[in-house]
Amino acid sequence: MSDPLAQIPLSAIRIFEAAARLSSFTRAAQELGVTQAAVSWQVKALEQRLGLPLFLRLTREVALTAEGQRLARAATEAMTGLRAALNEISGAADGVLTITALPSLAIQWLAPRLGGFQIAHPDIAVRLDTSVSVADLRRGEFDLALRGGRGDWPDMQVTALFRHVQTPLCAPATRDRLGLRDPADLLKAERIGSPDEWAVWFAAAGVEVSGPAAPPGFNADAQTLEVAAALSRDGVALGSPIFFATEIAQGRLVQPFDIAPDYGTGYFLVVPPERARLRKIAAFRDWITAQAAVDPVAIRHQRPS
Repeated sequence: MSDPLAQIPLSAIRIFEAAARLSSFTRAAQELGVTQAAVSWQVKALEQRLGLPLFLRLTREVALTAEGQRLARAATEAMTGLRAALNEISGAADGVLTITALPSLAIQWLAPRLGGFQIAHPDIAVRLDTSVSVADLRRGEFDLALRGGRGDWPDMQVTALFRHVQTPLCAPATRDRLGLRDPADLLKAERIGSPDEWAVWFAAAGVEVSGPAAPPGFNADAQTLEVAAALSRDGVALGSPIFFATEIAQGRLVQPFDIAPDYGTGYFLVVPPERARLRKIAAFRDWITAQAAVDPVAIRHQRPS
């Protein structure tokens, strides 16, 4: 019996896998650096070789048929495994560890500690990207991600670090000017950050938000920016006491109230399982989980299970 793979070029499987994963011939072409016509031609040729349709052509995207879904799962597993094997064989992958992380986690908590990792592993260089966007780790642009959420990313190996807790933070002068003695005093302050997150904090503090109150001010997608805005605008921002522990200890920031509710999410290290045993990734996972395990503020607020 002839081997069906012998009749199908690897390039066609690679293009099919990208188109299936992205649900678009155009986006697959952009990722692979070829034309949309080349993607369409390769997919059509693959369908002709197999004698069955793999995609339904819709107006703005494509959708997999049942046969296409079955082949896509196998193709993704095969391409991911092949990339991992090539990285291990080449050895070059062990030289640079690429991490994508949430900005506040990266800047406030990870970056001050990274020197310790590189002292322990001088042969591993670290490239750190900060973004609130969720990167597709299977594309190979990053080795791992440090994400915030509930830890429910499918088909990924997820390692818990610590919980997502927040508390009001401000400059000492702001605390004194506002006379912050009771959580309800914050209703009259300029509050930096998400109104929904402030509502969670007020509920945890037992403050009923009713009647006239100062409206929330600046709202950004990173705690680092919101705390900086609070300092410059004489306001109060919600921030993680884990992230800003150094600034609180040094007196540059104050935590007026010892109330830091759990927001039901946490911070996690995320990696495709087929890459988890790469030396550089395993070394970083062991190191960062040890760092979280001895962080006194993280311990106080407990790590997620």
